[in-house]
Amino acid sequence: MDQNKAVINEGGKFKDISNGYLEKGNDFMRLQDYAEAMHWYRKAAEQGNAIAQFNLGVMYSNGEGVKRDQTEAAKWYRLAAAQGNVSALCNLGVMYDGMDVGQDQTEAAKWYRLAAEQGNATAQFNLGLKYELGEGIPKNCTESVKWYRLAAEQGNAQAQYNLGVMYENGEGVN
Repeated sequence: MDQNKAVINEGGKFKDISNGYLEKGNDFMRLQDYAEAMHWYRKAAEQGNAIAQFNLGVMYSNGEGVKRDQTEAAKWYRLAAAQGNVSALCNLGVMYDGMDVGQDQTEAAKWYRLAAEQGNATAQFNLGLKYELGEGIPKNCTESVKWYRLAAEQGNAQAQYNLGVMYENGEGVN
């Protein structure tokens, strides 16, 4: 057993204590006590809890309980993304798509693709848009339609609209 991770025995099963810290953080978020939520999320995140790492990224990005800091947000998103947190992958795409960490359309497309391939509808829509506009990747309306369709099938209204426009204009469709 990893000695760096504290565990508790719950009903005969071992459970990473970071999940308990995460839940405390969630409780304080519901109460809108951002400073206390930040405290508990940080405890969980420092033990490697990917959801807590993602939540810290959101808090830094939004300035909840801390001064807004996009560099710190990206740090926590990267840690969560390294563990496969799909929302963190998508949020890194959003950060590179804007000016939050230095605009880089190629980097944005990379993060969107990683999240889109795992079924994140927002990332699928954003990747479709990248293909439609040729931002960070070569313009390819067929690929755009593919990603819009996947996002639309999950109920993404923007993707549904853009897919309809692609059909109306005969772009990327047979």
